[in-house]
Formats: sequence, structure tokens, C-alpha cells
Amino acid sequence: MKDEILKDEDYGTRDKRGHWKPFGTIAVNPPHVYPFKPIKLLKHIFSYPGMFFPWTVVFALITIATYFFLTPSLETMKTLEVGWIAFIFFRNSAIILVWTGFFHLRFKNQGVSFKYNPKPIETNNSKFLFNDQTKDNLFYTFCSAIPLWTAYEVITFWAFANQIIPYVSWEIYPIYCCVLFFLIPFIRDAHFYLAHRLLHWGPLYRIAHKVHHRNTNTGPWSGMSMHPIEHIIYFSGILIHWIIPSHPLVAMYHVFHAGVAPTPGHTGYEKMIFKNGSSIPTGDYMHYIHHKYFECNYSGGNTSFIDKLMGTFHNGSEEDTKVVMARIKDKAHYL
Repeated sequence: MKDEILKDEDYGTRDKRGHWKPFGTIAVNPPHVYPFKPIKLLKHIFSYPGMFFPWTVVFALITIATYFFLTPSLETMKTLEVGWIAFIFFRNSAIILVWTGFFHLRFKNQGVSFKYNPKPIETNNSKFLFNDQTKDNLFYTFCSAIPLWTAYEVITFWAFANQIIPYVSWEIYPIYCCVLFFLIPFIRDAHFYLAHRLLHWGPLYRIAHKVHHRNTNTGPWSGMSMHPIEHIIYFSGILIHWIIPSHPLVAMYHVFHAGVAPTPGHTGYEKMIFKNGSSIPTGDYMHYIHHKYFECNYSGGNTSFIDKLMGTFHNGSEEDTKVVMARIKDKAHYL
């Protein structure tokens, strides 16, 4: 018997306008934080799908492979020279082109199955550069995101090479370096929440963050489509490695996590499905709701407990939508 392709009606519902949502409400993650249950929390972190699998591990593997095979030596990076700086810029560009391009092309062939918003990516809307959402997203990704990501990475490598910032040897302190590497996703999520709340402050939203929020119907290229001011804030998490003792690989993982994580988080699809009946979780319904209603869900899906604590959590229910819509009416910069 042939394997059947998964059907989204078995996992969620569509409203009269064709918008799909998964059954139930969004869980507060990670669970078992309060009351604290360490064993259950660890099981959640390492479950599939969960905090680390599948995507966080993939981000780590991309970083490790790039560091060992596509990164100049620290000795080379002691001096700021066009050659190795340009190499890192084009290396990062190629990684994003292949990574995000794969998601973009793959979902073009999936239709609306498991797609939150049934409408296609916009191709005739004056709010986007070139009147085209994908071209707008590509412009901000390659002309702003990657140059600024590269700048943070280059300066950090140069500072490590010249012992301007505290360097820790992986060979001498392997446990410390491994623990710090393990903590990067959690540090990233905390920084993301704080930066995201700042970007929703009226003046910064109007000047910068509004560019990202043009993408109410998100696609893979929407993830890194931001104003340069937002990119400066967004990638600034790497600066923690200028303060605490760290290793170049750990710092690189921090900025790479920031660079590649937005792609699966903005696909606009809950799952990538295959003909053999299998699937990979790709969407972030919690973040999709943020793009839809603005004034909620500032954290990542793996750390939604922060939103719960701060009173900004939207669990996907109609009741929470009414609360958020009331907030939006009080925020003129969203209108």
C-alpha cells in the first residue's frame, strides 16, 4: 500500500477565509519551569520535536562545519584585510542563498497544505520595494542582513585574534566551552525578547521594525528582511562574547544561530511534508500570530514562558485575540 501524504485537516482547522491553525492552543514552553521539574524539562529539551531537535542541532552543525572548513585562521584574521573579509561575506551569502532558497523552492511546490495564510506571497503591492514581497525580502537580506552579520563576525574574530576580548581555549577548558555552546540558544532567546520589545517601541517601530512587519503573510525570505537599524540591534547579541570569556566557535554559533534560525521560523507553514507520509516541523504558529496581531508573542516559540510572565502571550484562542486587538487600538504606530 502506498504511503499517503499528510492532510492538514487531520492536524488543524481552516476558517471561512481559508486560514489554517493547529488544533488546541499554543503551549507555554518550556514546560515544567514552574513548578520546576528538571527531569521532565530535560526530556522536553531533547525530545523530537523540541527545543534542540530538529533545527537547533542543524544550526549547530552548520556552524561547526563552516568554522572548521570555511573560516580563515585566527592568525590570518589578526589584520583587517579585504581578502578574508570578502571571503566571509560571500561565504555567508552562499549559505543563506542555499539554506533559505531551499525552503523557498520547496514550499512553492507544497501549495497551501499546512499553510497558515492561504494567500500567495505578494507580487503587486506598493508597500514592498519593487512592488514585490520576495524581491523586497531578498534586498534587505543580501544588502543589509548579511553585510551587518558579517561585520559583527569579522570584528569579533579580529578582536579574538588580537586578544582584545577574553579568549578561552577549548583544549584547556573544554567543559566550560561546551556548556557555553549549549547555552547559546537560551541566551539568544533572552536577547531576542528584549530586543524585540524595544523594536515595538513606537519611534523604533515606525523607523525600522515596520519593514519586517510588512510581511504579515510570511515566507522563508521574510525572516531576515529587516531595516538596517533592526539588523544592528538583532545581531548585537554577539557582543556578550566581547565581555564574558568565550571562544571564536561559540561566538560564531551565536551569530549563525541568529542568521539561519529565522528561515524555518518564518516559512508560514506548520510542516514540510513528503510523499512517503513523513514530515518535518517548520513553522512557528506562535510567531505567525505575532506577525498577524503585532502586540503579543515577542519571544521565540521555545521560550514562550517569557511572554506568559510578561503578560504578552497569545495562545491562539479567540479570547486572546480580543485582548490583543484592544491593545492594538491603543498603539497608533500599528494602525
